[in-house]
Amino acid sequence: MSHFTNIKTKIKNKPALVEALELLQYNVEEDLELRVTGTHGIEHETVQAEVAIAKDVGFRLNPHTNEYELVADLETWNQPIPVERFVDKVTQQYARMVLHNTLKEDGFVVDDEWEMDDKSIELTVSRWE
Repeated sequence: MSHFTNIKTKIKNKPALVEALELLQYNVEEDLELRVTGTHGIEHETVQAEVAIAKDVGFRLNPHTNEYELVADLETWNQPIPVERFVDKVTQQYARMVLHNTLKEDGFVVDDEWEMDDKSIELTVSRWE
């Protein structure tokens, strides 16, 4: 039987999460009710998601931790990569967006950015006073 699974993340900033998902080329919808569809098209469980990328994949805020959790029906997961890799990619892009936004707020400009062989990202920044 299909049901939603919550996967913890360290994501706290909704705008940066949306930016990260869009950078990864997902169509993002906000404030969407996710639905699990069981056999024969019968709808079962529903969950309210603050950010969604599919009818059964999204993120919702955990009020106890103030962090967004991935909410997905793992039995019907049809994204092009495994769920663990998806979480890794979203988390990396999220960290990148938070860093870019913080640098911009502090008056820095990103001069150069590149991804290393180990998939880490290096930045060169500058600030004129």
